[in-house]
Amino acid sequence: MKPTLFVLAAGMGSRYGGLKQLDGVGPNGETIMDYSIYDAVRSGFGKVVFVIRHSFEKEFVENVLNRYQNHIETAVVYQEIDSLPAGYTASPERTRPWGTGHAVMMGSEVIKEPFAVINSDDFYGSESFGILAQKLQEIEGTEGKYCMVGYRVENTLSESGTVNRGVCAVDKDGYLQSIAEREKIERNGGDILYCDEQGLMQKIEEGTHVSMNMWGFTPDYFSHSERFFREFLDENSQNLKSEFYIPNVVDRLISEKKATVEVLDTPSRWIGVTYAEDKPLVVLRLNELVRKGVYPQTLWEK
Repeated sequence: MKPTLFVLAAGMGSRYGGLKQLDGVGPNGETIMDYSIYDAVRSGFGKVVFVIRHSFEKEFVENVLNRYQNHIETAVVYQEIDSLPAGYTASPERTRPWGTGHAVMMGSEVIKEPFAVINSDDFYGSESFGILAQKLQEIEGTEGKYCMVGYRVENTLSESGTVNRGVCAVDKDGYLQSIAEREKIERNGGDILYCDEQGLMQKIEEGTHVSMNMWGFTPDYFSHSERFFREFLDENSQNLKSEFYIPNVVDRLISEKKATVEVLDTPSRWIGVTYAEDKPLVVLRLNELVRKGVYPQTLWEK
């Protein structure tokens, strides 16, 4: 059975001010997400599931989903503020859904095979999809043997400013122990530094793995996340800003020894538009990959 790719796209409408403003960065106006789907197809993924909001469903189908017809099976699920387990209600003043961990839960009815999770607006690189697809095929039929693609921190920096990253603690066997959010990471004087809680600059060694939200799970993940989400809601259902993230689930499962997360090293360079000034560089890098033959001039031939 081929693995499924789950794309976190519920934030698209607000992030881009409407889907028609999705930035084209490829030679023919391809988006970053187009490259992810293309890489998934050629790496052996059999289906793509997008989680979106009902508010931009029509626009999403017309401007995004239709381009993947005849290339890979697709499905759409919806994340809304009131997408909650029975017995729970949100504050009427809440304006946004409950975070990435909540978003992944929306896929439980349509995903019955090992699956990957990615952001819609990050470029992950073809090597990363190949590595992840192979591992997902290996863990089919198992439970609690998850994985995460670990990017080397030096391959995830922006030349336009600082970035925040989830810095991973990995044991000698290559398994994730914890993720610590580090802020204002940048290269300075040859070193990679971040700003700690006291405002002091601390060093991160090159080669240190960071999470770019590229995960691999088996379907048993859904039952764990629903249980943890119910506990989260018991404390936060009326909180207007609290969010339930994927690492919340992963950290809990690791600490309770109910799952392991293998960190898969990738040589890929992350590409993304953290700052407006990043876009020209993204365009340049993608055009260079096209020139080298990594991608065709036109991704989606009819």
